[in-house]
Amino acid sequence: MLRAVEPGPSVVVCSTCRLSAEAREDEGGRRGGTLLADAMRQVQSAEPALGHIAIQEMPCLFACQRYCAVHIRAPGRVGYVLGDFTPDEASARAVLEYTALHMQSEEGVVPYGQWPQGVKGHFITRTPPEGFVCT
Repeated sequence: MLRAVEPGPSVVVCSTCRLSAEAREDEGGRRGGTLLADAMRQVQSAEPALGHIAIQEMPCLFACQRYCAVHIRAPGRVGYVLGDFTPDEASARAVLEYTALHMQSEEGVVPYGQWPQGVKGHFITRTPPEGFVCT
């Protein structure tokens, strides 16, 4: 069930997330999560400064009511699960920009004033890194 990936900063995208409330997939049979991951890779192609963030896909983050969902994580930092994204370039860019700020922070806590507008209101949970709890 588990598959090893390179440790380091990453965005884990739920590849099985719905496209919308009305549709599970697009006319080509692709789910919203897969489309969001593809959009992130396209943003990375256009902006090499965001290319060092790994985009990893896995089926179901169990945030089914908040599709498209992603998990932002990095070793030793607080992680976050976000959802309610449209699988498009604007959402992809906002997630990647937030992830870059997350990586630059000491513990994974980015001051609210620095958040890209596109992630505000999308946070579902925060997860402490292994061996820690938040104070």
